[in-house]
Amino acid sequence: MATITTNTVRKYKDLDLNFISHPVRKDVNKLLDEDAVIGSIRNLLQTSHYERLFQPSLGSNVKRILFENMDPISESALKREIIQTLTNFEPRVSVNSITIKSNYENNSYDLSLNFTVLNTSEQVSIQFSLKRDR
Repeated sequence: MATITTNTVRKYKDLDLNFISHPVRKDVNKLLDEDAVIGSIRNLLQTSHYERLFQPSLGSNVKRILFENMDPISESALKREIIQTLTNFEPRVSVNSITIKSNYENNSYDLSLNFTVLNTSEQVSIQFSLKRDR
């Protein structure tokens, strides 16, 4: 009896939440693989608890931490919150490293996140700024 094995690579797809239309299809663009995961990470970090209907636990306390004093304690709390949020709500990601630095001039935190998407072996690195909203 012969067994057949196939390698199935899972593709991740999400909608582009900037709602930029495709020039030919005139439909909303799709984000694929790493871009889809990056978009999901940004949405999770910018969403507070109780902000989404019927999913009160989805999100993070990042916005709350941004209103604390800028010091090493806030940086470590922010790092812990990001790791916990990604562990709980983003199963497609394996976090390798997080670097958070206070940017006193712009009153923000510079975040550098290095992770691996689970269906690939490539490491993805993103950098963005976390700034409090009023």
